[in-house]
Amino acid sequence: MLDLTTLRADTPGVQHVVHFNNAGASLMPKPVVDAITNHIELEANIGGYEAADAQKKIIRNFYTSTAELLNTNAENIAAMASATDAYAQALSAIPFERGDVILTTINDYVSNQIAFLSLQKRFGVEVVRAADEPGNGVSVDDMAQKIKSLRPKLVAVTHVPTNSGLVQPVEAIGQLCRENDILYLVDACQSVGQLPVDVTQIQCDFLTATCRKFLRGPRGMGFLYVSDKVLSRGLAPLFVDLHGASWESADTFRLEPTAKRFENWEFPYALVLGAAEANRYALNVGIEAIAKRNAELCATLRSQLSQLPGVRLLDEGNRLSSIITLFSDRKSADELKADLTTEYINTSISPHGAAILDFDQKGMKTSALRISPHYFNTEDEISVLVDSLKNNLNA
Repeated sequence: MLDLTTLRADTPGVQHVVHFNNAGASLMPKPVVDAITNHIELEANIGGYEAADAQKKIIRNFYTSTAELLNTNAENIAAMASATDAYAQALSAIPFERGDVILTTINDYVSNQIAFLSLQKRFGVEVVRAADEPGNGVSVDDMAQKIKSLRPKLVAVTHVPTNSGLVQPVEAIGQLCRENDILYLVDACQSVGQLPVDVTQIQCDFLTATCRKFLRGPRGMGFLYVSDKVLSRGLAPLFVDLHGASWESADTFRLEPTAKRFENWEFPYALVLGAAEANRYALNVGIEAIAKRNAELCATLRSQLSQLPGVRLLDEGNRLSSIITLFSDRKSADELKADLTTEYINTSISPHGAAILDFDQKGMKTSALRISPHYFNTEDEISVLVDSLKNNLNA
């Protein structure tokens, strides 16, 4: 059982807000904040380059702790400015040609879909979306059929989409990609930190994530996992700088042999250290314990929300995540969020433009309210949220 008293004592933000926006940016625990501010002070006192040199061994902890989270090796981890940056770097490493197929899903992150459409416009690739099983995310059978018939250059799946609570079957799809030697890219932006994520079980070639969401790290940091297969094949981002490669002669360069070939030279090292501390914090709490606590909180919250007048939960799937999305026929999502904000309750909006395909399937032409609990939230905070929504819906 988690020690909620200690966890909340480590989280200064709970004294000021009821935070149900962990799918946006979670509340950082004090050890994370201290790691960031201590390094900023060190830079101010001795210089930025000198501070990074002095902290080399501690900076290495970012790679080792991220690798431990994902069950891989530090050499397979690249530090990134964001999950979107990581995703773009991964896509740029794939030598797409006209007629190549990107096989993806209906439930995906908007920036990923825009990136695919951009590749389609520039290189003439074809974007194909596998069908969903009714109420349960992407169909593995349809994925298998399309992989066999289309031989895609890339399969790309978002583990936990930005709305609807869905958890996609990334392990089953990974097995298909492995059997057919297809490159496989997984967006784990919303799953790392709230659910166990094991790249050896997923069998992906790339995996991207941010540090600011359920990992409870700082904004401005993400990471990219790169498989040994990708590294051994010499795949690299379109643009590599002096950190990812060495200039050997006037016309030649040599790639860094590890995932660092995907990095740039310049880093916000204070944020790197904060992210490393966030990783350690999650590992110390225990990912399995976090996942269990989140499932309990969300089951309670979903049950109570479903009883509110005029509320429709948009969540689906046999396995649900810590993202709860709802629609009210009495008040818009923007109005509900504004009402909650006045009571210091943090939630977020999932706009139609962020999930066009999913929302259209559900007959949604407007925004939804997104509520994302995390393990440090309490049952009392759930009651505060539900009571506030009830009062505002009846107002």
